[in-house]
Amino acid sequence: MDTQLVRGESSTSSHFSYEVFLSFRGEDTRKTFSGHLYSKLCDVGVNTFIDDEELRKGDVISSKLEKAIEESRISIIVFSRNYASSSWCLIELVKILECKEKLKQMVLPIFYDVDPSEVRKQTGLFGEALAKHKERPFGAQMVEKWRAALTEAANLSGWDLKNVADGHESKFIEKIIQQVLQEVNQTPLDVAWHPVGVDYRVKDIELLLQNECEDDVRMIGIHGVGGIGKTTLAKAIYNRMFRLFDSSCFLSDVRSEAEEFGLVKLQEKLLRQILKTKDIKVGSVAQGINLIKARLGSKKVLVVLDDVDHKRQLEALTRERSWFGSGSLIIITTRDERLLCRLGEKERYEAKLLNGNEAMLLFCWHAFDSHFPPQDYVNLAHDIIEYSGRLPLALVTLGSHLQGSSIEEWGYEVEKLRAIPHSDIQKILKISFDGLDDETQTVFLDIACAFHGFLEDEVTEILIACGFHAKSTIATLVQKHLLQRSPYYLQMHDLVHDLDA
Repeated sequence: MDTQLVRGESSTSSHFSYEVFLSFRGEDTRKTFSGHLYSKLCDVGVNTFIDDEELRKGDVISSKLEKAIEESRISIIVFSRNYASSSWCLIELVKILECKEKLKQMVLPIFYDVDPSEVRKQTGLFGEALAKHKERPFGAQMVEKWRAALTEAANLSGWDLKNVADGHESKFIEKIIQQVLQEVNQTPLDVAWHPVGVDYRVKDIELLLQNECEDDVRMIGIHGVGGIGKTTLAKAIYNRMFRLFDSSCFLSDVRSEAEEFGLVKLQEKLLRQILKTKDIKVGSVAQGINLIKARLGSKKVLVVLDDVDHKRQLEALTRERSWFGSGSLIIITTRDERLLCRLGEKERYEAKLLNGNEAMLLFCWHAFDSHFPPQDYVNLAHDIIEYSGRLPLALVTLGSHLQGSSIEEWGYEVEKLRAIPHSDIQKILKISFDGLDDETQTVFLDIACAFHGFLEDEVTEILIACGFHAKSTIATLVQKHLLQRSPYYLQMHDLVHDLDA
């Protein structure tokens, strides 16, 4: 697990005002299906925009409706018998599909008492409605635009009432709710407290990805020394892209997970996250491989394997591109470039050190909560950055350790750093450990030895039973960046974890 370099959110994953925009033909379903769906969405806590007839005046979409569509994470379109007879519904549909293209929003079509082929081919009532629109002031060009939008929407993956739950409407709604909850509960990964200007590193990786055909199964390997920020880059890429895939999975700490729980558990974790089910049991690595091929071979997925250190991990999880559906992306982070030998030169990215300005900014955020050091600390800050080798993990850890210390204490720590080779990051990190009081050191060692990856509440309860001030010591370790919450579990960077050796 690596430390921070960038914040991984992009414009496509920005905050939405609504989780769902519900588009439907009012006279068909407002008091029946759409009304029930809206109520159920609200009951489970999904923030849903439902339009009001007062917003529909004239032939131009109102600014409030337009804004609501743009600021909704998901648009649900309820196609009913008279949907196409409403120019308003068709105008909304075009806007929704524009937002799908530009803002990468999810669109979920629902076919209620109407055959999807009628929508797709504009036959039956849909064909009749469009013929009437053509005779009105909208004109042939606008009607053709509506036809294209109906075809596009009907070709999206959605729900057809007559083919789900034997047409049982309440069960049908439950299925839709499950899918919506899966989507809205899929949130970006936490990347960094203080983003430092290395967006170009992420852009470099995106440029490598652009060299490959998007319909192929693409792979990218990020390699570099421990503590340089490989995991952070992988998280940033994940956050920018995960909404573009049918499903996604970020497997953290593959090295330690494989050692502690075995490859079978990692295969189960991959399948459960991608398929969004707990009903997966793998009996052996060979069976796991067959399940991955059978269940994921037709899915466009994003998979991140973080901190891989052995070939057998790759062979058990992502050995062949053919295991995954067209358009899938596999990201691997490792300290050992040799593990990426099967990837092409343009599929490998070497994580780069921070430059001097970036290193100063990252260090100052953690040491001073500021862009720059106070005048009296400038030379000392430069010394620490030099002796840390500009490794992000060392800068974050040392900055957090020195925050609030006197200039005399800073001088003492710099003297200790001068005696450590630049490459020996563990000795650099040990400075932070040595600065802890006895109880906090003991708690650190206990967590590193016995409770790494455990639930924080569980660890706290055990430590309190042993007589420790668990909450305050854990808070201190988190503040010093010797321990991380992720989000309910306690984890350590592998280099920090090895301090207990």
